[in-house]
Order: sequence, then C-alpha cells, then structure tokens
Amino acid sequence: MAESLSIREARAHLAEVVTKAESGEITVITRKGERVGAVVPIEILDAIEEAADELAAREAELHRDDPTVSMAELLADLFDAPPDSAGSTA
Repeated sequence: MAESLSIREARAHLAEVVTKAESGEITVITRKGERVGAVVPIEILDAIEEAADELAAREAELHRDDPTVSMAELLADLFDAPPDSAGSTA
C-alpha cells in the first residue's frame, strides 16, 4: 500500500518523496485527511498518458465517418441569438 503524507509532511520531506518515486514507490498526498494527489514514478504517468491517447484515438476512429461542419457554421451556431422563453429566437 502507498504511503500517505499530509501536504505539510510531503513539503518537509520532498526530496525523500521524490527519491521514493524514482525507486518505484507511490506517495499519496492528503489535505485534512482526504486524498488529494500523489507523487508517482514517471513511468506510471507515462503509461497513463499513453492509455489516454490510445482511448482518444479509438474514440476518434469510431467517429471518422460522422458528418462534419465548417468552422464558420460552428461559430454561427455558437453566436446566434439565444432563444427567448417561448423557444423562438429574438
């Protein structure tokens, strides 16, 4: 299980926390007893980023043949007058 440190403890022992990350250990950072972050080995961060990129690529591939709109159409839709309370445009 990962070691947990308060923000104050982590700040006081930052060099040690980083050394532990270099050796493969995870340190969880807490604030008021709640887990708010972690110092992890860079390999873990790299793996998470690669997985996120892969998921995004798969999602994009699923929508490759979806219809598209031009930037001008998108901007026109975004900046058209908002509908009034009756549902029609002003």
